[in-house]
Order: sequence, then C-alpha cells, then structure tokens
Amino acid sequence: MKPADSLYRRLLTWLLVPVLILGGLMVAQAWLEARRTADRAFDRLLEAASLAIAEQVQWQDERLWLDLPPAALEMLATDAEERVFYSLVDRKGRFITGNAELPDDPRSNRESDDTLLFRNLEWQGLTLRQGIRRSQLEDWRQSEPFEVRVAHSREGRNALAHELLRGNLAYILAMAALAVVVLLLAIRAALTPLTRLRRAIRTRDPRTLAPLDLTLPRELAELRETLNDLLARMRRVRANQERFIGDASHQLRTPLAGLSAHAELALRHDDPRRWREALVTMQATSARTARLAMQLLSLTRLDNPEYTPELSELDLAAMARQAVRDHWAHCHRDGIDLGLEGDSGPIPVHGVTWQLDEALGNLIDNARRYGARHVTVRTRAQPPTLEVEDDGPGIPESRRLLVLRPFHRGQHDSEGSGLGLAIVDGIARTHGARLRLTDGQGGHGLIVSLIFPREAP
Repeated sequence: MKPADSLYRRLLTWLLVPVLILGGLMVAQAWLEARRTADRAFDRLLEAASLAIAEQVQWQDERLWLDLPPAALEMLATDAEERVFYSLVDRKGRFITGNAELPDDPRSNRESDDTLLFRNLEWQGLTLRQGIRRSQLEDWRQSEPFEVRVAHSREGRNALAHELLRGNLAYILAMAALAVVVLLLAIRAALTPLTRLRRAIRTRDPRTLAPLDLTLPRELAELRETLNDLLARMRRVRANQERFIGDASHQLRTPLAGLSAHAELALRHDDPRRWREALVTMQATSARTARLAMQLLSLTRLDNPEYTPELSELDLAAMARQAVRDHWAHCHRDGIDLGLEGDSGPIPVHGVTWQLDEALGNLIDNARRYGARHVTVRTRAQPPTLEVEDDGPGIPESRRLLVLRPFHRGQHDSEGSGLGLAIVDGIARTHGARLRLTDGQGGHGLIVSLIFPREAP
C-alpha cells in the first residue's frame, strides 16, 4: 500500500506557499518603493540645479547669456560619479549654451508657465533622468522665455535604490523568518491533539473496547465520537459473539453428554436388545448434533462481515422443485404431505446455490418439527418470491421478531436448536431479499416468504 502524504507536510506546503508569494510581492514592492524614493531625492537635486542655472541667465548683446557657476552642477555630483549634462534653449528651441544638446521638451505648448518636467530617456546610448524647466527673463528692458534642460545618468539613483532595498530586504527577511518560525510552531501546536489521539489509540490494550476519554478540539472531538461509536458497535458484536459461543457450547454439550450417558448405560448390560435401543437413541442424537453443528457453521459464516459471496443467476423455480424432491421421502416417512405450487417457467434471481438450498431445507425442517401435516413450497415470478407454508401451530405475531434470534425456540419445539429461522434471515440479508412471516390460510399455520429484488443486489 502506497504511504499517504504527511498532514504536517501538506499544511506546511499550503501555508508556506502563500507566505513565499507574499514575501516575493513585498520584495518587489520594496524595490519599486526604493526606486521611487531615489527618484524623488535626485529629482529635488535636478530641480535645485535647474533653478540655480535659470537664475544665472541674463540678456546681453541682444541674446541670452549664461555664466554658469560650478556649484550649479556640483550639487548633482555624488560618489557614484554620474555624468551631468545641461543646455540653455531660447523660445524657438535653439541651443544657446551648455555641455550637450539635450532632447526637446515633449510638451506642445511652449508658453512659459514656470513648471518643471521630469522624465527618463535613452540618449546616445545612455539612460538619463532629465529635468526641463520653463522660465522667462524679466527686467525693465526685455522679457524673453527660455528653457533650462538638465540631465544626469542613473548611477547615483540606482546606488541609492539598492541601498534602500538592502535595508528593506533585511527587514523583510527578518519578518519572513519570524513568520516561518511562528508558522511551524502553530502547525505543530495544532497537530498536537491529533498526536495525543494517535498515541492514546496506539497504547491501548487491544482487548479493551472502552470509549476514548480525551479533551480534543471540536474537529477531532467528532473523530473521537466516531471512534467511540465504532468501539460501542464492536462491544455489541463481541457481546453477541460471546453469547453465541455460550449458547452454542450449551447446545452441543447437552447432546454430547446424552451420547456419553447412553453409551455408558449400554455397556452395563449384556442384553443385545438394550444395546440396540441405545444405538438407535445414539444415532438419533448424533444426527441432531451433526445438524446442529452444520447450522452453527452456516450461521457463523453468514455473520462474518468479511464474507461477501459472489452472486450468480439462478432459477428459483428449479431450486424449489429440487428441494421438494430432496425432502419428499423424509416427509413422506413422517406422514407429512409435501407439495409444490408455482409457474412452470423459470424465475431468475441472483443468489448463492448452497445458501438458498440451506434456507429451503431449514424452512421445510422447521415445518416438520413444529407438527405440520401439510407443507407447500410455492414460487411466484412478480416479484420473485419463494414461500414455504405449513398448517402447524404457527408463530404469534408478537414473537415473530424473537424467533429470528439464534437459539430462540418456539413453545412447541422440543427438538429444534432455534437456529433455522436465524439462518434464513441471514441468507435473506445476504441476497438483499425481504423476509416476511405471515399467518397461513384461514389464520392457521405459518407462511415464510423470501421476496427477492428484481435486480441483482
């Protein structure tokens, strides 16, 4: 048998996978947040540099003129040694001065609104962050719009983003480690009651069927109650088995003791007539004992829950005819009229041959033992039914459930073992048939009916 997966491993997998996915999302969010933070910090530097450059723009010799102080660009320099570019552009987009002709403002409206645009761009094989400031030269002589374009490479931004990510990553890893530890402890604590239940079952004496008494959570309490119900059923089964064994030993002990007594009595006499009388009595007793033993074996086999016979298609009418032939001579010798009623055509049912033969034999034998003078075996096709009717004393309706119990004898039964109808009931359950006990014609006698299902059980 292939070993089942571990419940601990399954819980750990289903709980760790969401934690890992959440951790991955947190790392991605931390990286995006680190880049946004680095962009905000360096964009402030771009803003300050563009403002410092715009403040140095003058109108001289009928044109824009810029005397850029070194401090305006030094504020953009960091330890990452980025490359810094700037340019001054007039209202018509013509390059005035700068260390590089940076790309134009993508905005269509070129009127000065003193706003600042930040954007990422690819320029001459470099990845740059550009800031474009629109401004206007205002004095008593001239009013001239212009643009200051400042850009630098992303080394410093990336370095700051990685540094921020490392700080956040350490925090995330610490939280993830704590979450995993708490998760492992929580799973182990949640499965502790199940471990206690397993140990309680494993350490129990196999002969003990007492109910389990453990304080468990609600889900496992339901399992405990299910196990206790199973143990209660097993106690009832064991009690029935013990009662059956006791009754069987008592039933067998009486005829065996009678055999021994008759044999001992015969040995005390020298008269052959006494020997013959003893032998006749012993033969009858041994026959009853042999039948009792066979009935006990049949009942034990039927009561075995592991016994699941394979049903085959049989002809109920043919089995009834054969049973009448087999028992006719014995009934005729005892003065009993044994007859058969039913259609001549086949009546197919699904069953086990030896069990149905046993059922018919027990019903005919019960009718003979209860003093019946007329016994009729009857079959019907719709629904498939097998009946045995006799004109004996019958069974009161109040006792019809009792006679289905093993070793329960009728009031007029002096020779029976009380197993016949119990065996018939077990055979009926095996075949999925319904056993029915009713009064005979005119309210006299008994009709025992086996009503079979139309389909295979």
